[in-house]
Amino acid sequence: MRAVCQRVSEARVRVEAATVAEIGSGLAILLGVGRGDTPAEAERLAGKIARLRIFEDAEGRFDRSLLDSGGSALVVSQFTLLADTKRQKGTRPDFSQAASRHVAEPLYEHFCEAVAREGVPVQRGVFGARMAVELVNDGPVTIVLDV
Repeated sequence: MRAVCQRVSEARVRVEAATVAEIGSGLAILLGVGRGDTPAEAERLAGKIARLRIFEDAEGRFDRSLLDSGGSALVVSQFTLLADTKRQKGTRPDFSQAASRHVAEPLYEHFCEAVAREGVPVQRGVFGARMAVELVNDGPVTIVLDV
């Protein structure tokens, strides 16, 4: 499981020109579910992200978490995070390490629910849809987490 977490001042997801999810300050989380990933890993990743200290304190240091800052999470499924470009001879990425939809979608939902159980308000993209993701990266701060 791989998550790309971007600290944002705002973010939204549109599907067919309609806004389906929107947050103010918090984290935009792009989540890739791999073959062999488990609900326990989703839980562990959710806890780590909720407590990741990448928000500034009064002195400007990264000392506050999403929970401390009162921010929200916008979680978007993105199987392309599991692309393998190392073993390919050509220029087409290999996505064979990404979980199939029937495995990935429940784990994506489990991850979103786990983040919410941590006490973070969660908005979601639409699994499997073609989405337009808009965000204002605050900092910019972008962290990649693998579980």
